[in-house]
Amino acid sequence: MRYSLEPAYILHSRPYRESSLLLEALSREHGRVGLVARGARGVKSRWRNMLQPFRPLLLSWSQRGELGTLTGADQVASPPALAGESLFCGLYANELMVRFLQRSDPHPGLFDFYRHLLTQLAAGTTTQRRLRVFEMQLLQSAGFGLQLDHEYGSDRAISADAWYLYKPESGPVRCGRGQGQDAQRVSGSALLALKSGEIEDRHLRELKQLMRQLIRTHLGDKPIASQALFS
Repeated sequence: MRYSLEPAYILHSRPYRESSLLLEALSREHGRVGLVARGARGVKSRWRNMLQPFRPLLLSWSQRGELGTLTGADQVASPPALAGESLFCGLYANELMVRFLQRSDPHPGLFDFYRHLLTQLAAGTTTQRRLRVFEMQLLQSAGFGLQLDHEYGSDRAISADAWYLYKPESGPVRCGRGQGQDAQRVSGSALLALKSGEIEDRHLRELKQLMRQLIRTHLGDKPIASQALFS
């Protein structure tokens, strides 16, 4: 199979053999793909310094097995200027996609959201708000969508004035204000804000705790390396 001029981003790269790179890329129409970029680290390579995260690319490759072979790469726009916290957030988003998404499983909606996320991170505004919404979108794409409409086991709608214990395997269960640990409780107003994407400052701490709990549940004990950058 040959694929030509597919919109894509590099999520991760590492040296491979003497002068090549092993890439994990996110393409709009084919999802996450593993590619070998032969000779990409050579001083005369046409791809030298191009195959970097966050750069909007058009990639071409041939594929016979699990790994494809890169045959073309063109940068179509300037990469967003990420630095400091915005850069760390971008690396965190990339690592999550590598770990959550299966290869060759397309998610064009997530691709478009990721592209928009990079633009917002570069602008330096509402960084943590956009990251929470991205985490929600990614979990949904990976088959772990959040229940944000109704309480678990009933048709009762989430109430902005209520408190909930969010159970990863089921959803939100109403609880008293003093029930459960602070890291496990989340307000109904925060859940509704996450669903709408209109997150306020007062919601940030509890939603960060919620998303960390859910991501840890689905990924297991292996730490997320990019989280150490925030320290």
